[in-house]
Parts: sequence; structure tokens; C-alpha cells
Amino acid sequence: MTLDHGDPGDAPSIPQPTAPVANPARPSAAEEARTVAASTNMATLASLSEDGTPWASFVTYGLLEGQPVLCVSKMAEHGRNLAGDPRASLAIVAPDMPADPLAGTRITLAGVVERPVGAEADAARAAHLAAVPAAKYYIDYSDFSVWVLRVRRVRWVGGYGRMDSATAEQYAEMTPDPIVPVAAGAITHLNDDHAPALLAMAQALGGYPDATEASCERADRYGLDLRVVTPRGVARTRVGYVAPIDSIDELRAATVELAKRSRGMNQTS
Repeated sequence: MTLDHGDPGDAPSIPQPTAPVANPARPSAAEEARTVAASTNMATLASLSEDGTPWASFVTYGLLEGQPVLCVSKMAEHGRNLAGDPRASLAIVAPDMPADPLAGTRITLAGVVERPVGAEADAARAAHLAAVPAAKYYIDYSDFSVWVLRVRRVRWVGGYGRMDSATAEQYAEMTPDPIVPVAAGAITHLNDDHAPALLAMAQALGGYPDATEASCERADRYGLDLRVVTPRGVARTRVGYVAPIDSIDELRAATVELAKRSRGMNQTS
């Protein structure tokens, strides 16, 4: 479930849609979390010190089927912490944060760490090196160890008023969104060259027939996130494609179809 904060009374109200949103399809919290986890190799590790106090530290990681792979030294406090208590969590912030950091996307992956063995140890080592090439200079030192965080709980926050949780099973079943990491150029093109089409989408499909401006803030495999300006204020809405897409090469056709549907609905209304 996506939750929203209550209005404390003096905050500006967000205008709500005045018409149905045609297709609000968007990634699940588990999909969002897998996408964020795959978008970077840096995180904040929370571990427990010997006296039980929490200890936060900057780490790098790779991914093995979505499970974070750490390479830490027992000379570091967090390395000793993991050896003494396997409970840990990673806080991961998506790259390209907005001017207001709290409006950005981030996740927390919580679980327990384990030292992989056998074939999994080789795969975990390779996964960490693929994400952190500099680790080749120290990964085989005697004081360094490779750990896999077995994710048991997931929390995703997509900015103000957008947050949800996912189970370990849901997280493991998902794959990173293939569109989000490579959509920046397409989003710029939409905003620079197709603003009238985005406005038509917001009016006909996004639930804001009174919109006067619209711009695209994000594209994923299910649709577009639009920022909408209306006489009632600024809002965000969702415009889903006719069907999900699996590659950036399909994005143009999907948005062209949205534009055609929008024009058709606006002409008949």
C-alpha cells in the first residue's frame, strides 16, 4: 500500500484528480527496491557493536540475485560487528537526488549476513568485483571477508507520501526496471519537444482535465510520472502505457500510442 502523510493544517494542499486516471499502473515496492539496489554500488551499513549500540558506516556492495554482497575488513568496526552479530541493514539512496533530498528515492534492506561457501562464494566474489572493480586490490587480503546480506525485509520510500514495504520473497522474485536507468535522454526529449503531447496525456489520461502544463519526471516499464500544473496548484499523476515495455527501444512507440489515445479522448470530450 502507498501511504500519504496527513495535512498538518498549514501545508499547501495538493490538487486531486477531477477525472479518472486511465491506467495508474506502476512498479511494486519490490520492483522499485530492486531497481534502486541495482542503480549504485554504495550504501550505509547498519551493524551492531559488541555493546549493542548501532554503528553506521559507508560501504560498497555488489548484487548476487538481488542480495547485497559486502567485502569488509575485520580491522574495521563494522567488520568485527558482522562477525559478532549477523543482524544488519543497508540504506541505499538512488543516484541523481533532487534538490530536496527527502523528495528522492531510497530503500532499506534488512536481514542477516552470512559467509557464502562453495560455488556461491565464487559467485559472490565475482558479483562484488563486477560492481566494485577497485576491490581487486584488497578482496583477497587475509583480513577481508565477503558477506552476503540475506534480505528478510524491504522498505522503499519514493519521496514525500510514497512509501511501501515488501517481503523477502517479493523482493527476490522481482528484477530491476530496465527503463529507469537509461531513460534520462528520452525524458529530456519528451519535455523539450513534446510538451503539448504530455499536456494532452495529463488532461485525458492522468485525471487532470484542468491542467495547463505537464512535464515528465520519470519513465519506467509501466508508464510515465508527470508533474502537472493546474489553476488549483501543482500535482503529480501517472500515465500508464497500454502494455508494459521491456527495453528503452520500445519507449518511443509506447509514448506515441499514449499521445494518440490522448488526442482521441480530448477530441471526443
